Amino acid sequence: MADTGATPDRSVAEQAILDLLARRGPGKTICPSEAARALGGGDGFRPLMGLVREAASELVADGRIEVTQRGELVDLATARGPIRLRLIPRSTGQSSMHN
Repeated sequence: MADTGATPDRSVAEQAILDLLARRGPGKTICPSEAARALGGGDGFRPLMGLVREAASELVADGRIEVTQRGELVDLATARGPIRLRLIPRSTGQSSMHN
């Protein structure tokens, strides 16, 4: 999803996260910057990081993804430093870590 000049909204960012995770495969993670790059291109991703974190927060609240840091589940609202996003396997329902 290359830069079209328009600023994407949260639903577009949510879909970018879900699409990347679906392509990555079960149990695999992505960095939020990968979604931002998918939305804004290689050079235009940094301003979109806040939007991607908001989208990730909504997906966590909806029970669709979970956030990890060094392989452990973390709360996105309090996590500091690099994080990863991962789909929640459908068989387990919801993660034990909520936003």
